[in-house]
Amino acid sequence: MQKTHSPIEHLSLKTIGEERKTAAQPLIDYIQKKVDEDNAVHLHFICTHNSRRSQFAQIWAQVFGLHYGINLHTYSGGVEVTNCNARVIETLKAQGFNVEKNAAEENPRYLISDHNTIFGAFYSKMYDHPNNPKSAFAAVMTCAHADEHCPLVPGSEVRIPLRYTDPKIFDNTPNEKQGYLDKSIEIAAEMNYIFQQIKTKP
Repeated sequence: MQKTHSPIEHLSLKTIGEERKTAAQPLIDYIQKKVDEDNAVHLHFICTHNSRRSQFAQIWAQVFGLHYGINLHTYSGGVEVTNCNARVIETLKAQGFNVEKNAAEENPRYLISDHNTIFGAFYSKMYDHPNNPKSAFAAVMTCAHADEHCPLVPGSEVRIPLRYTDPKIFDNTPNEKQGYLDKSIEIAAEMNYIFQQIKTKP
C-alpha cells in the first residue's frame, strides 16, 4: 500500500457560514450528549444512491472524529444501490488518501486509509444493509430526495437533515474535477467544525 501524509495536513478549510452552523447544531448536540454519557457515537449518513455526498460525509466524519479523539463509528446508505462514484474516489486519492479497490465486484468496495489508519470499506448499499446500525444511531440525511422519500429510518434515535448539493451537476463538464474537490472540502470543513465543538472529558 502506498504511504502518504495525513489528508488533514494539506487540507485548506474555509470558515462555514452561520446558516450551516445552525444546520449542524442538532448533530453537535447529539454527539455531545453521547460523549457526556461515555457512549460511542454512531452516525449513519444517508443519501439517495449512497454514491457521492454520503460517502464524502462518512469518510470526513470518521477522519475528524478520530482527529478530535471521539469514540466514533460512521456508516452510510441509500434508498437505492448504485456504486461509490469513481469521481469521489479520485477526489479522495487527490486529497492524500490511500485507496484499495476490490475490482472483482460490480459494486466495488474501496478500502480507504491514510498513512497509519484504516477508515473502513466504502461502497454503495441500502440504508438498512446488515452492515449498518440497527439501533442507537443518528440518521444524518445528506440530500433532499432521501430526506423526503425516507421519512422513517428504523432504529435511529434522531433524524438530522444536513443537506448538500449534488456534485453530480459537474459530471462530464470542464469543472468536474474542481467541482468534486470543492464539495469534498465543503463537507470536510463542516465535519471539522462539528467535531471541533465537542467537549471531551480530561
